[in-house]
Amino acid sequence: MAMNKHDDEFETGEDRNFVTALARGLEVLRCFRPDETTLTNQEIAARTGLPKPTVSRLTYTLRKLGYLVHSERTGTHRLGPGVLALGYGVLSGMEIGELAKEEMRKLCEGPNPHVTAALGERHRLQIVYMAVRRSTQAVSLTMNVGARLPLFHSAMGRATLAGMSEEERAHMIYLAIQERPEEETRIRQSVEEALTSYAKHGYCTSFGSWRKEVNGIAVPVWSLNGDRLYSMNIGGPSFLISPEALMADYGDRLIAAGKALSQQDHGART
Repeated sequence: MAMNKHDDEFETGEDRNFVTALARGLEVLRCFRPDETTLTNQEIAARTGLPKPTVSRLTYTLRKLGYLVHSERTGTHRLGPGVLALGYGVLSGMEIGELAKEEMRKLCEGPNPHVTAALGERHRLQIVYMAVRRSTQAVSLTMNVGARLPLFHSAMGRATLAGMSEEERAHMIYLAIQERPEEETRIRQSVEEALTSYAKHGYCTSFGSWRKEVNGIAVPVWSLNGDRLYSMNIGGPSFLISPEALMADYGDRLIAAGKALSQQDHGART
């Protein structure tokens, strides 16, 4: 998770307004993955690519501010209540999340009891789950708020790409190829699939492209007068819901839900 000069947030050049120390501090916080609770300074240094003395100063500062908690016994850090406060502050300010809950509830009342619906937004080259409506069945996708999906290979990511302007989409392609040049062909093919599917069906698909055991479809959702772009998906385990069933039973419903959200949030794009 080292800072990448090709990431859109770090293409600063000679920008004197860019505060490198702040960026590095945020990179430290981003080191924590959904399935882990603690990290050492050495692990953080390895993931950020920063010198260990720099990491030590950053973690000390973040501890003082309440964003990290240090264990003297183990020498590890965990995320502190300050991060939680920030996260809830962000989520509480996103009215679309509340609106989406009702649409996701209606989507999950469809014929298949194993589907999961979610709303997400792009962060760099990933989609982050902001709201989830999971099936009550024992077998369903176990994705939670904060989960991350790849921008180019998930249905949500592809819907986001389809909803972007041509210029922004080209920039995402550039960043992705800079990060993984060996996957250029796959990246470009994925974008082509996204645009073709969206033009033909009104939604984007990912049938085993992200994970072979997951099928999903997704639509872009615009909010705040078109200033922000989200995506909404519905999907499930591939052995419980086929691509054909997803498209036939949920395609029109998902399109309608996406349009309803965009219209409810001050009109979105027309």
